Amino acid sequence: MKAHEYQAKQLFAEYGIPIPKGGVAKTAARAKKLTEQLGGKAVIKAQVHAGGRGKAGGVKLVNSPEEAQAAAKALLGKRLVTHQTGPDGVPVNQVLVEEQMAVRKELYLSIVMDSAARMPVMMASEAGGMDIEEVAAKTPEKIVRAAIHPVVGFQPYQGRQLAYGMNIPPELTRAAGDVMANLARLFQAKDCSLAEINPLVITGDGRVLALDAKLNFDDDALFRHADVAALRDPAQEDPLEVEAHKADISYIKLDGDVGCMVNGAGLAMATLDVIKLMGATPANFLDVGGGASEEQVAAAFKIILADKEAKRVLVNLFGGILRCDVAANGIIRAVKEVGVHVPIVVRMLGTNAEEGKQILSQSGLNVIVANDLKEAAQKAVAAR
Repeated sequence: MKAHEYQAKQLFAEYGIPIPKGGVAKTAARAKKLTEQLGGKAVIKAQVHAGGRGKAGGVKLVNSPEEAQAAAKALLGKRLVTHQTGPDGVPVNQVLVEEQMAVRKELYLSIVMDSAARMPVMMASEAGGMDIEEVAAKTPEKIVRAAIHPVVGFQPYQGRQLAYGMNIPPELTRAAGDVMANLARLFQAKDCSLAEINPLVITGDGRVLALDAKLNFDDDALFRHADVAALRDPAQEDPLEVEAHKADISYIKLDGDVGCMVNGAGLAMATLDVIKLMGATPANFLDVGGGASEEQVAAAFKIILADKEAKRVLVNLFGGILRCDVAANGIIRAVKEVGVHVPIVVRMLGTNAEEGKQILSQSGLNVIVANDLKEAAQKAVAAR
């Protein structure tokens, strides 16, 4: 789950990470008022779950409350298209209004999970304000790292090493180390999967401050954090993914045209691979889970059918806790509710597989039965 910048900065403040003065506005009038409170100059930043806002016109420097009002009016209610959003963009429902800062130096700081190290790793760079991928590709020597052991936590000496590696002036090493330590505390306490400050800046008056903020959270840990779960903004998510979340279904929209319904994440990944191997592209990842009910199967199938890009559907089920006859009834239930105008390829194996196939064959649906995954993928790719 992602948080907006203003939400991330609220958490930063709670954990002692310095941030600029400012506030969030949902109307142009409120943006004007906040700019007045900041002395007449401000930065207006569109609040969306996507990077690249500045290049897309989502960040505006304004030098009067009237300019702030006009900038906010131009953003609010619109859809911002960046290199991370796709052509449809994402809605701008609020803007962050912050004080303008005199910046002496821009830095980069983040914490991510490192699967190789099997622990969080803090990454830092003196090349702030840039895409870290670009820095890694062109000047990898500018990135320094420190593994954060889950038992001992982030240590002061690591902060000093990172600060030296970022060429932070000696008199600001302690302040930078404090920011790092507090970011590590926040990362662990809130079960984050990503905590990023880009840029972390040294201001003209000698402060170390988080000019931007990005926090992602582990979905599987949200049950421990009601306050974090309350930050979710469904308007920033794909509508079909929102519906899947409500039904407790794992669903991710992809850019292909073969809709997929599978039970089990590993089987789902294998299904996507075989579809690609056969020369087509999956329209989604969808895992109804090993113990899905008829209602969940119906909800999952309706989600697939609601995707206008899905021109054919591949159902690949292994009957275990989820019996194949239950899955078949769920599919028929969904079709009766919303209708189906695309071919359906079904491969079933396991508990009550023959019963499930019989239910589908007697349903009158345009169902193509396959005996194994390769055959199912081939038939799905060929179906029109």
